[in-house]
Amino acid sequence: MSRNDAFRALGRQECLRLLAGVPVGRVIYTRQALPAVLPVNFSLDTDASVLLATSPGSDLVRAVDGTVVAFEADEFRAETRSGWSVIVTGRATVVTDPAEHERLVRTGPASWMPLRETVFVRIEAEMVTGRELRGATAGQ
Repeated sequence: MSRNDAFRALGRQECLRLLAGVPVGRVIYTRQALPAVLPVNFSLDTDASVLLATSPGSDLVRAVDGTVVAFEADEFRAETRSGWSVIVTGRATVVTDPAEHERLVRTGPASWMPLRETVFVRIEAEMVTGRELRGATAGQ
């Protein structure tokens, strides 16, 4: 397998299918004018947007509401040097509609941290890109 054959670009639907199969990703945003990365659990909504659950007072809510962010999730197997990575880029917004919030309480992600009150952040899937690494060998 040549170096170029080791990588394969993934289409949008395949990226979304892969994202739906992993529980944790990373939201990439700007905090105090510097890049920040935060691991989060998430789910995909019916419109393919990424949903995060957090507390109302979290730094994340204040930093991302109304801004463009990136979200990345991946899965790799070191023993076979294979895996995939998907990046979703889009505007993040706090869900404020009461009916939508109630729907997400039932169907959206549950935070892995205990929360008294949950705020949902939606990242619109405006750009979805991904790539797969297929069994590259050492020295390629």
